Amino acid sequence: MLSCCLRLCVSGLALPPPFLLQPPRAAGPSVRHLLLRTLNFNFRQPRLMKPLVVFVLGGPGAGKGTQCSRIVQKFGYTHLSAGDLLRDERNKPDSQYGELIEKYIREGEIVPVEITISLLKREMDRTMEANVQKNKFLIDGFPRNQDNLQGWNKTMDGKADVAFILFFDCDNEICIERCLERGKSSGRSDDNRESLGKRIQTYLQCTKPIIDLYEEMGKVRKVDASKSVDEVFGDVVKIFDKEG
Repeated sequence: MLSCCLRLCVSGLALPPPFLLQPPRAAGPSVRHLLLRTLNFNFRQPRLMKPLVVFVLGGPGAGKGTQCSRIVQKFGYTHLSAGDLLRDERNKPDSQYGELIEKYIREGEIVPVEITISLLKREMDRTMEANVQKNKFLIDGFPRNQDNLQGWNKTMDGKADVAFILFFDCDNEICIERCLERGKSSGRSDDNRESLGKRIQTYLQCTKPIIDLYEEMGKVRKVDASKSVDEVFGDVVKIFDKEG
């Protein structure tokens, strides 16, 4: 007759066999805890890396968009133009901000920071949710004033790392001529001499001090943007190769 523990009798002595047939025991608390930790480790969702951001600044017509397109192709960054995002939002029929954005853009003024940052953050989140490895961003045309910078620091502090500012330095008159030429085909409401004058003044009064502030922190990489497109990009490549 079998009991919970099978024993063999040898020479009248009850000896334990080399194996025991025992019913399985429930795992104790420490074992269960270890198993749960292992399962959690194995099935945990991959954590999103923090965005690595390069702010791209310069006057209107300095060539920021053109150079950003080339940086994307060569270095794998995602290009987010604050201006393009605002114009796209303005053109959406159901946008609650459309008319407000149009007013600010037409007057050459800076759109409220809450709107701009919400659009930038939304696009960064979408990009990284689609591909967790795509965490490098060029943010073109932002921050444009102290309010932008404070809003970014308040909203994105600890959520994104700013590597440096890529500053395209270009003579104002060259910038104006480039924009007027672009305006012949761009269809942009702000590519006219009156709006450009206002935009240049806004840049000098509001954006240039932000560049100067980052310069004091040693986080500005300056490029002479008055050169040809290829020459400018050659200088840009040197910067990104050095920065890694």
